[in-house]
Amino acid sequence: MSCFMQIIGLGTLVTMPLIGNMSDKYGRKALLTVPMSLIIVPSAILAYSRTRNFFYAYYVVRTLMAMVCEGSVQCLALAYVADNVPESRRASTFGILSGIASSAFVCGNLSTRFLSTSSTFQVSALVAIAALVYMRFFLQESIIDEQISTPILTYKGNGKGKGKANAACFAHEIPSKNVQVFKSAPSLEDMLCLLKSSVTLSQAAVVAFFYSLAEVGLHASLMYYLKAQFHFSKDQFAVLMVISGIAGTVSQLVIMPLLTPALGEARLLAVGLFFTCVHVFLYSIAWTFWVPYVASMFSLLFVFSQPCMRSIVSKQVGSCEQGKAQGCISGISSFANVISPLVFSPLTALFLSERAPFPFPGFSIMCVGFASMIAFIQSLMMRTAPPIANQKVVNSNYVDA
Repeated sequence: MSCFMQIIGLGTLVTMPLIGNMSDKYGRKALLTVPMSLIIVPSAILAYSRTRNFFYAYYVVRTLMAMVCEGSVQCLALAYVADNVPESRRASTFGILSGIASSAFVCGNLSTRFLSTSSTFQVSALVAIAALVYMRFFLQESIIDEQISTPILTYKGNGKGKGKANAACFAHEIPSKNVQVFKSAPSLEDMLCLLKSSVTLSQAAVVAFFYSLAEVGLHASLMYYLKAQFHFSKDQFAVLMVISGIAGTVSQLVIMPLLTPALGEARLLAVGLFFTCVHVFLYSIAWTFWVPYVASMFSLLFVFSQPCMRSIVSKQVGSCEQGKAQGCISGISSFANVISPLVFSPLTALFLSERAPFPFPGFSIMCVGFASMIAFIQSLMMRTAPPIANQKVVNSNYVDA
């Protein structure tokens, strides 16, 4: 599992900034079509047959598709929301978007209890197709670059979506008659330039890295820890995920929209990261089987972190660089996804074995808590700068005409 996550992390480290940057040029809807189409293929393979050869084909295709699709729909959805929602309501809206995703996760987990194995993959493929069809027919494009003569996907709408595009965004673009897709890939220098353009953006990148490091480290270690300590089965672990998902859904859909106007997204981010630390440390010192169930309920409060962080990031760039900014943060998170299993999986194996330097089975999870504590401390030092209304962060390589 950890090897699978590392391969996906390496892929998304490259593809997330590319997809985000391309969505600023070619439109969110056009780029959403790519991952939402590709994600149908793995489920369709096992929906057709579950013999050994088809399983191997599924595993290979699933890995390749995940390198492109993993997190890209969320990244583009956040950029799309930022295009269409005022800054004053953005954090709450990001929370609602995350809550809907959490509810889908819960429904997916619960549905597997009532579906046969063959039906599960068939339903998965049909739902993915339905999502793609809905997106293509009902989602209005929010960004259209009129300077690109050949868009990546031709959009035939009623013209209303074009009115939402910010023409000022593209006034700063360098005219080019022959635009190639892969020239849209931001270099490391471009990403550093973007992060240096705002202290708040740089601080958010540090928070994103350590938060993802802790999140993936917990997922990589928790199942083995609970199985070794309390003999948890996969069904009990699934119950934990469902409890956490339900609590997170309720919190993001109901509690977060109420708290955001009162506390502000910076304080709410710190609150979420604080309870992330508490939640992880409680797992690490669990003394009986019911403690993990209590710890999973902290999802009510730690789910604030991701939407608040993404909202803060969205306010530090102009409306034409939302995809680039969200893709950059997703790329940094993907880098953490690669590193985390390399660090925490061997540490978990060591402290669950007889070769442990000292008797503390939850030590690796406590180290995960220390990583989340670094993110929490950084969030306390974060001072949200005034939002950038409608301007681009210009790369130093560009030469003014």
